[in-house]
Amino acid sequence: MNGRAGELALRVITVPLSVLDLAPVAQGATAGAALRATTELARRTEDLGYHRFWVAEHHNMPAIASSAPAVLLAHLAANTSTIRLGSGGVMLPNHAPLVVAEQFGTLEALHPGRIDLGIGRAPGTDQVTALALRRTMEGLSAEGFPRELADLMNYFSGEKPGQIVATPGRGEQPAVWLLGSSGFSAQLAGLLGLPFSFAHHFSSANTLPALALYRQNFRPSQWLDKPYAMVAVNAVCADTDERAEWLAGPSALSFLKLRSGRPEPLSTPDEAAAYPYTEIEREFVLQRREGQAMGSPETVRRQLTELQERTGADELMLTTLVYDVADRVRSYELIAEKVAGGLRRDA
Repeated sequence: MNGRAGELALRVITVPLSVLDLAPVAQGATAGAALRATTELARRTEDLGYHRFWVAEHHNMPAIASSAPAVLLAHLAANTSTIRLGSGGVMLPNHAPLVVAEQFGTLEALHPGRIDLGIGRAPGTDQVTALALRRTMEGLSAEGFPRELADLMNYFSGEKPGQIVATPGRGEQPAVWLLGSSGFSAQLAGLLGLPFSFAHHFSSANTLPALALYRQNFRPSQWLDKPYAMVAVNAVCADTDERAEWLAGPSALSFLKLRSGRPEPLSTPDEAAAYPYTEIEREFVLQRREGQAMGSPETVRRQLTELQERTGADELMLTTLVYDVADRVRSYELIAEKVAGGLRRDA
């Protein structure tokens, strides 16, 4: 290990760490089991001191059970007490803004000060499924996103009174974030003075350009006086680099099959290790892992420290897609204990 790598490996991550969970469905398991595992993980990461716990909206994906974030967040809020909870994100093209305002206004009314509304402009699924959700092509294009976002924000604020009042919603606004994997939402978040979360976990090549656009375009607002950027990163931590690599196999294979039009529940690590990758497929997997965090605590500490320094992220959000919930929990425990100096930061 050279001097620079050794220095990074010794540092403790001091920015807040948070969790993005997809409620992964393992092969042979049920969606109910996946959702119970996510609930267990939310409780444990709250105990450890992680700052926030988000769930992502995806549809028509057999390996992901977090298709209804508002419903799942209500359950998670009832089973936790302090950790912030939110959507990473609600995909606005799939929903009428009024519905989102009422759902998240309800969550904020029931759990004031704990709810985040992360909003994305992609549908989080294929176009056929997106049309089944929305039931019309109107609103499904990127061009309509700023207008629908403005409508949503107005339902919360009531600044432009109309015939429709979101109840709950008006006066009960959660913390609104914009999410993105390119420059569009980065610029918009900056112009609106909103916090921004970048999807480094599946768009690492665009991370630095998008964050630069966000900061360059930032205008102080009622929500923020300076930019606040969070970076989402794949993180699998185990006792050794070799075990972490083995645990990460099902996620890599699941993503490959999804991109190939063959979505399936998560395979076991042994099945993933035995999969006969072609040279092109193996290169695809290796590219997806670039810039992510995977390995022993020392390796993950170095990788996360380098990512935070390179991006200037104010917060890191970790997503750990592995087959067994015990390994998922253990990864977050190791990162809290050996990467983030114990993590429990109540101040």
